[in-house]
Amino acid sequence: MKKTKTAIVFGATSGIGKNLTELLVKDGYIVAVTGRRLEKLEALKKLYPNQVIVKQNDITQVEKLESTFNALINELGEVHLIIHSSGVGEVNTKLAWDIENKTVQTNVVGATKLYGLAYNLFKKQQFGHLVGISSIASLRGNRSAPSYFASKAYQKAYLESLYIKTKTIKSKKVFITDIRPGFVDTAMALGDEIFWMVSLEKATNQIYSAIKKKKRVAYISKRWRLIAWVLKIVPARLLKIAT
Repeated sequence: MKKTKTAIVFGATSGIGKNLTELLVKDGYIVAVTGRRLEKLEALKKLYPNQVIVKQNDITQVEKLESTFNALINELGEVHLIIHSSGVGEVNTKLAWDIENKTVQTNVVGATKLYGLAYNLFKKQQFGHLVGISSIASLRGNRSAPSYFASKAYQKAYLESLYIKTKTIKSKKVFITDIRPGFVDTAMALGDEIFWMVSLEKATNQIYSAIKKKKRVAYISKRWRLIAWVLKIVPARLLKIAT
């Protein structure tokens, strides 16, 4: 008898996380959804009462995050997929500390805790797929949103490190995927004049396709691979002018 697939989506209240949850449900998953805004999670539960489990969570509260994570594991029994879609980012040219600190606590401290919990669970299970939503911003710096770009670079390196660690797992059935979106039409899009903006629907469909293929790295939309190649080789002095 085929086992029911299970997933946890961190940051499912809106945007990419919410849309991915709906795609997972349509694909037959039982999905545990988390986030700060309980009313948004409950709305998902009402739409899919038999397939959605709700657990309110603030990823910056790392001690509570671990207890929430363990409670979900106990309820689900085993987990096949964990998606980290929680994140914040703001333009902060004056380097206001409250913005920088919120970004670091969410995108670095909270993400690190979650990634570690997920990796250790999958190592114990000997199977599982961890997906992190980082960003094209992970590739270089930016003068307008330093902490956001730096935090995504951190996530990129951490996910790569976990990928390297999976090579020590005997089953070879633990997978790590780094999703690097460009500009997607969500509240996370930074700035006023957005280059190559893609719709949320198109982005999530491409992300879900990459997840199903267990890709190591995926740029969303696909044409951002060209920008990624340019960003990796362009001198910093040109970035100083362009960004």
